[in-house]
Amino acid sequence: MSLLPAAVRGWRGLSVCKSCALRRFSIQPAQQKKIPNRYLGQPSPFTHPHLLKPGEVTPGLSQVEYALRRHKLMALIQKESHGWDGLDHTVILLSNPTYYMSNDIPYVFHQDTNFLYLCGFQEPDSILVLQSIPGKALPSHKSILFVPRRDPSRELWDGPRSGTDGAIALTGVDEAYTVEEFRHLVAKLKGESNIVWYDLRKPVHMELHSDYMQPLAEIKARNRNHIQGIRHLVQNLRLIKSPAEIERMKIAGRVTAEAFTETMFASRSPVDEAFLYAKFEFECRARGADILAYPPVVAGGNRSNTLHYVKNNQLIKDGELVLLDGGCESSCYVSDITRTWPVNGRFTKPQAELYQAVLDIQKSCLSLCSPGMSLENIYSLMLSLIGQKLKDLGVLKSGITESNFFKAVRKYCPHHVGHYLGMDVHDTPDISRSLPLQPGMVITIEPGIYIPEDDMSAPERFRGIGVRIEDDVVITEDAPLVLSADCPKEIYDIEQICGRSS
Repeated sequence: MSLLPAAVRGWRGLSVCKSCALRRFSIQPAQQKKIPNRYLGQPSPFTHPHLLKPGEVTPGLSQVEYALRRHKLMALIQKESHGWDGLDHTVILLSNPTYYMSNDIPYVFHQDTNFLYLCGFQEPDSILVLQSIPGKALPSHKSILFVPRRDPSRELWDGPRSGTDGAIALTGVDEAYTVEEFRHLVAKLKGESNIVWYDLRKPVHMELHSDYMQPLAEIKARNRNHIQGIRHLVQNLRLIKSPAEIERMKIAGRVTAEAFTETMFASRSPVDEAFLYAKFEFECRARGADILAYPPVVAGGNRSNTLHYVKNNQLIKDGELVLLDGGCESSCYVSDITRTWPVNGRFTKPQAELYQAVLDIQKSCLSLCSPGMSLENIYSLMLSLIGQKLKDLGVLKSGITESNFFKAVRKYCPHHVGHYLGMDVHDTPDISRSLPLQPGMVITIEPGIYIPEDDMSAPERFRGIGVRIEDDVVITEDAPLVLSADCPKEIYDIEQICGRSS
């Protein structure tokens, strides 16, 4: 029996409000509903007019943009479902749960980005459903959110919830129900006439998965219509950024570049890595960033040769470089930038030699960021350029055989030239780096050379120096757009900024 009050008997036997029942389903949301005059589970144009304009779900991204994403996903499903004519299609994506440090102390909630990409809803314990409409061809569909019910006793502790009315008004989905009602939908999906699209292999929310999706998967496994994965299709959409997404990423890049400049300016010797970490985070947050995109690397001296050094608890001595790999998240989109600089404001001659080598390589790689190239192509060039520079610097012997050349180069740069960037730092991880670049893709370019202090085969003057330079790049029809262009990386500029603090 339905937990909803009887209203209009609509979707698959569920109660549905009259306005929902009368909706036309298209990529344009129906006439916009008035946002409730109360706090929801996330910022709204009513409570946060300084962040969101009317019609926006998240800053800079409208209900129409999110509806278009859902429309494009159903169009991809239409392409993938040839041979399944006459069957219904249901896409299911789960939100993240709330994770806890201990007992009842939660981590700051961060939404699953595939779920977020398709609806913009930022509450835990929620479900997004996209369902084909009987009698209409894909990509026609209706969008449904299942959300936590309003609960004054829990909201007293955890903060307001959007509820079904808030979820519809804010996101522009066609219908919304409490999450308990999801069981009625699951009961309708067990037959062979419905294809379910859901990621069984990597459940996002274990409790919702075990309560609803695992039992459904076991039933579907006995049918011909097994559950189909959806993750790869969402990633294909996320790979190409819209103009509105690129505007968000420009903001994240600018904020991070300014934070780097201020952190360089605050450098001195000696300085604690923890101080530079705190300064960088403060400058990001002070400029409107929501959080840091990932635990930053703040590695002084030889510690820069540990690629994912995140302890950030040592003292950086006079004469040492610091490698800071950091980024912020702003309105659901992230940056990822790396700079290396001398904390006392002056590069030594060996430091400058190695740094300039990496900078030259990075500029060459940036020049290749154009349609038709791939990250793998640029990576191959990076390895060749690093090898030549290492020969010039005397780190590699000039007579090294071709068979040993790339193995030796990878010893001094064991990572790739870059990765895709977007809502996640390592965005769309299932997409091959061999894919030709297209306008709208955003990537990082981050060559480095790392010479550990115990590498007796390298010239002594370079031992203990690690350098990486990383920028964020939008692929366009013309020249690449470097989102982090305002972040200093020329030796002269860095020394001017760092020198002002000393």
